[in-house]
Amino acid sequence: MPDNKKNSNPATLQDQKDKPADKLWGGRFSESTDAFVEAFTASIDFDKRLYKHDIEGSRAHAQMLNKVGLLSDKEVTDILQGLDEIQDEIENGQFKWSLKREDIHMNIEARLTDKIGIAGKKLHTGRSRNDQVATDIRLWLREQIDLISNEIRRLQTGLLSVAEQEADTILPGFTHLQVAQPITFGHHMMAWFEMLERNHGRLQDCRTRVNIMPLGSAALAGTTYPIDREYAAELLGFERPCNNSLDGVSDRDFAIEFLSAASLIMMHLSRFSEELVLWASAQFHFIDLPDRFCTGSSIMPQKKNPDVPELVRGKTGRVYGDLMSLLTLMKSQPLAYNKDNQEDKEPLFDAVDTLMGSLRAFADMTPHIKTNKDKMRAAAMQGFSTATDLADYLVGKNLPFRDAHEVVGNAVAYGVNTGKDLSEMSLDELRQFSDKITEDVFNVLTLEGSVAARNHPGGTAPDQVRRQIAAAKDKIKG
Repeated sequence: MPDNKKNSNPATLQDQKDKPADKLWGGRFSESTDAFVEAFTASIDFDKRLYKHDIEGSRAHAQMLNKVGLLSDKEVTDILQGLDEIQDEIENGQFKWSLKREDIHMNIEARLTDKIGIAGKKLHTGRSRNDQVATDIRLWLREQIDLISNEIRRLQTGLLSVAEQEADTILPGFTHLQVAQPITFGHHMMAWFEMLERNHGRLQDCRTRVNIMPLGSAALAGTTYPIDREYAAELLGFERPCNNSLDGVSDRDFAIEFLSAASLIMMHLSRFSEELVLWASAQFHFIDLPDRFCTGSSIMPQKKNPDVPELVRGKTGRVYGDLMSLLTLMKSQPLAYNKDNQEDKEPLFDAVDTLMGSLRAFADMTPHIKTNKDKMRAAAMQGFSTATDLADYLVGKNLPFRDAHEVVGNAVAYGVNTGKDLSEMSLDELRQFSDKITEDVFNVLTLEGSVAARNHPGGTAPDQVRRQIAAAKDKIKG
């Protein structure tokens, strides 16, 4: 006798619970997705952070479909209202994300269809998830570039504040981490400013290539529908649609370019960090960092650890890794879109989060750096930092530079043996190396005289530093 019980087989129960037709793409398939494969291939856990940009792209796409007659006024009104309600649900924590819907696009589309019916199914007309996700990422990254650029400007403003306060503060400049020549702390801060200015420029340049719209490329070949890509691009604030549909869906150069720029920013922040860590140490004690940006030791009560710059220095490798991940991801992909590209988002998200956190920490901390001027000055007095000034002085007395170099080298050797800096030697002691040395030599052997002598554009003289600061303020205002 046949068994008339319905759904008595557990496998049948599972098939009915998760039959292929439940997927938005399920018509082609005859069996359900393996549970492990479903979890392994899903991206909703991380790409749901694109929800605003996915909805923004869908709004523009719906308005474009209405403009060309593929959606009625009623349908586009329902879609736009439904998308607004979905965004509210997500932001209020009421949206139910489904792993079975795989990604941000299918979660939102399925919910839209639940809310407004058949019009929700029409939204995907003339597009594919391939051009949809490429558009989402560009919208998101364009926004992040603007936020990061603002944070760079905030850090630069802090550097200018310190540079202005310390335009006359003298410290040793180093090469090979050996005392080289006296400079001003303000001049040093302006070197950091210039690094960040290049970083800012690279981001703006990158943004021009991010700001190209893939939407309308569909899966890879474009679409047969009479879409208006220029109108959609205008609605979304893109400069123009991409020129080639194959490239539009598969290009991730813009993300790699951003990660390259991000890596350079982190490299610069890491260099800043290294100097801050050294300068805050007892061996240098050039600066004090605010307590709120440092931590103590669980065993050594005297410790004040510069954890923020140390951590930023460490996080630099993380962003380098994100860049290498994406370069490796793309290196062997044939045209056009491949599932590999699902792996593009996590390194991109991680790099942006890491970079933003690092910049914020530096922008908050930098204006509150305190200098120990006496320590800096004492360090500048060591290592014969005015030796080059003495050589330049002798050149001014018509001694060839190479001969002047040798004279000063002999004077330095004498100073090493006697424990005297050049400025501490008597006139008779200096004249034993060259009779061209006269009483006026002491004008150039002082630290103040040394820095003041570099009074040309880009030099360390305090007047030049103040001119650099004024020009920089005008630049970042514009």
